[in-house]
Amino acid sequence: MLARPQTRSHEQFHALRNSAVRVGVFIGAGLSVALTGWIYLANRVPIFNRLSVERNLAAAAIIGVLAFVPVLRYFREPANLLVSSLIAWSILSLTYRTLSLFFVTLREWYSTFEVFMLGAVVYLIVATLSWIGTSIWKARAAHFSSPRHRAH
Repeated sequence: MLARPQTRSHEQFHALRNSAVRVGVFIGAGLSVALTGWIYLANRVPIFNRLSVERNLAAAAIIGVLAFVPVLRYFREPANLLVSSLIAWSILSLTYRTLSLFFVTLREWYSTFEVFMLGAVVYLIVATLSWIGTSIWKARAAHFSSPRHRAH
């Protein structure tokens, strides 16, 4: 009989030790709750039909603020920025896919892949700008800390 290696419960979630992964999961959960609430209010609570513009602006603002958290948290760490934001947006995309099973007209607006790509492209651009800015910052810091550098 083969002995099964014993693992502690906290060792099974070693990926969650990384702060970028944790932030991505939590932000993804928040984005999913916001999207689910938005879709539910828009389709199942008729009192909000009169306030559709305000409802949509408020929901878009909540999603925008939540989506901006990884950018603020990891702006000087482009790799962590990309990991965190793509995990969060993947969770949002999976939630969109699940919601489109119940609310069929969602598929007419955007497919799940389109939703994922909209966020992924924006996050890739931000991570690239972060990487360029960090590289310039490090190059300037190395240049000014060089002992051979003389002020003119």
